[in-house]
Amino acid sequence: MVGRFLLRATIGAIFVEHGTQKLFGWFGGGGPDGTGQFFESLGLRPGRRTALATGIAEVSGGILLAAGFATPVAAAALSAVMLGALRTAIWPQGYKPGTGEEELLLLAGALALAESGPGQLSLDSALGRERRGPGWAAAALAAGAAGSALAIATARRQPPPAPPQEPQPEQPVFATPGHSPTDDPSST
Repeated sequence: MVGRFLLRATIGAIFVEHGTQKLFGWFGGGGPDGTGQFFESLGLRPGRRTALATGIAEVSGGILLAAGFATPVAAAALSAVMLGALRTAIWPQGYKPGTGEEELLLLAGALALAESGPGQLSLDSALGRERRGPGWAAAALAAGAAGSALAIATARRQPPPAPPQEPQPEQPVFATPGHSPTDDPSST
């Protein structure tokens, strides 16, 4: 009974921490601007919007998972974030042994809770609305994969921002023979 509660609380807290790093710069995070710059470097544009969307998914999914409320929905949101991180930041060129362990553990933990259910110490259980089983875990994974793919495709379709324009110095006005710089060309 306590095991699933501890798993939910731990995984949920980790996601809330990561999300608030993106949203508010807490816990040493870059906030929306710093995280947005990182996302821009991955080709995910606009980076700030991507940082906000990712942070919201992590915080809301983490809270839902920790509370044991709408557990398959929470698992889907968190799966989307982890699959996106694996695809864009961790394994952009394909799987590399020795990388992505934390993301895989968090992904597996969220999906395992969708399969096993949140347990008796949860809002789902208290409300008599606990949804669990392999079908719910598969649905959470499918929804997470689809959400991740859509978010990445959308962010990569955005053009890169134009470089800032350098202010152009004013061109000096030169007088031509027979005209002064203040002459109106239409009056000649």
